[in-house]
Amino acid sequence: MAQAPPAGEHHKVVAADAIQWKSLRPGAEIAVISGDPNKEGSPFVVRFRYTGKARIPPHWHPTDEHLTILTGTFRLGTGESGNESATTPLGPGAYAFVAAKMAHYAWADDGTTIQAHGIGPFVINYVNPADDPAKAIKK
Repeated sequence: MAQAPPAGEHHKVVAADAIQWKSLRPGAEIAVISGDPNKEGSPFVVRFRYTGKARIPPHWHPTDEHLTILTGTFRLGTGESGNESATTPLGPGAYAFVAAKMAHYAWADDGTTIQAHGIGPFVINYVNPADDPAKAIKK
C-alpha cells in the first residue's frame, strides 16, 4: 500500500533574480536560499556576494561550514592571523570544508559569490570582537 508523502516542503526552485540580498558589511551581502540558518538543527543554504576586494576577518562558527565557490576567487585561510598571503585561492566550482570552532578568514575578489551550507544555527563569532559589523553599527 502506498504511503502519503510526509508534510512539508519537497521541492523548491530559486531563480537568480528572486534571491533577496541583505547587507552584511560594506562590500558583502548575504542571502538565505533555503532553510533557516538561525534555527538549531535546521539544514540551510546561504550565499555571500562580494563587491570590491573584500576582507572577511578571522572568525569561527559553532557548527561545520561547507563552502562552494560559484563565481570569482575566494582566498581561504585558517587560524587567527588574517594574513592574505597565507590563504589558498579557490575558483568557481571549488569546495572547502571548515570544521566547527576552527578559526578561519578569507579575502574575496570583486564579483565573488560563494554558497555555504550546513546545519543551524549559523553563527559568526569574530576572533576580534571589533570586526563584528553588528557592533560597528551600534557605535
